[in-house]
Amino acid sequence: MPLLVTGSIAIDTVTTPYGKRENCLGGSATYFSMAASFFCPVRLVGVIGSDCPFNLNQIFAGRNVDLRGLEVRNFAKTFRWKGSYHNSSANAITENIELNVIAEKPPIVPAEFKDSKFVFLANTAPVLQMQLLEQIERPAFVAADTMTCWIDSRKDDLLQLLKRIDCLIINSEEAKALAKQANLIKAADAILKMGPKIIIIKKGEAGSLLASQQGDKFILPAYPAPDVKDPTGAGDSFAGGFMGYLAGNEKTDLSFMKQAVAYGTVLASFAISEFSLDGLSKVSRDDIDLRFAELQNLVKF
Repeated sequence: MPLLVTGSIAIDTVTTPYGKRENCLGGSATYFSMAASFFCPVRLVGVIGSDCPFNLNQIFAGRNVDLRGLEVRNFAKTFRWKGSYHNSSANAITENIELNVIAEKPPIVPAEFKDSKFVFLANTAPVLQMQLLEQIERPAFVAADTMTCWIDSRKDDLLQLLKRIDCLIINSEEAKALAKQANLIKAADAILKMGPKIIIIKKGEAGSLLASQQGDKFILPAYPAPDVKDPTGAGDSFAGGFMGYLAGNEKTDLSFMKQAVAYGTVLASFAISEFSLDGLSKVSRDDIDLRFAELQNLVKF
């Protein structure tokens, strides 16, 4: 079943202990789409400026990614982000950000995409996420991401969004800020009361926590990746693997959720192994399934 994603397409400049990559392809929708395309058809809805140096048709060639929702705005500039990582930290220090096109009106969802049943609203202003969601006719399962910026400055809008989605995927610091709780279990329970049926809290190298309104809890460690060259896009790749697996199987029960979390974990481990999309673009579905099996083995006791 096709999976629709809305989010940013970015020009990134990233510095890590492994080096520096200037003006490389980034953005939440980009990482998500590449990761999800291993499992199901992906419908990408996003916007770039006329200055974008990347040929996305070429980048996604051979991938099951439909780019009819990609809008190129003449005389506008593409979203840019510059950040760095120090030592072994997975937390980026943002050095410069230029919102450009993503500060403008959201892109239009093509008529052919409006019947999408699985939808992921990647990180952007909650109002824009709701405007995009309103363009989908009858979604069956909607997940979203957010960040501390919107928790701090657009809390009321975010609370409205949470009542309209099925799943929220955020990191541990965002969860603590949103719930005003230092304990992640209490934070998860508090956020579930705000509306979403499922919450997934990403804990970086400590793995992830899934919790549901029914009281289900599931924790999984991160895959012990030998190389962490660039953590950028890890969370979006996780979300892509998670949502792609669910959409590909057209299932959202707990057993499939657990497997989806594991596949998301595997995709994130590949994403961080190289700069930009290099880590994801070099692997095959066989590589992913092999690492999934390794992760299963590691958590058996």
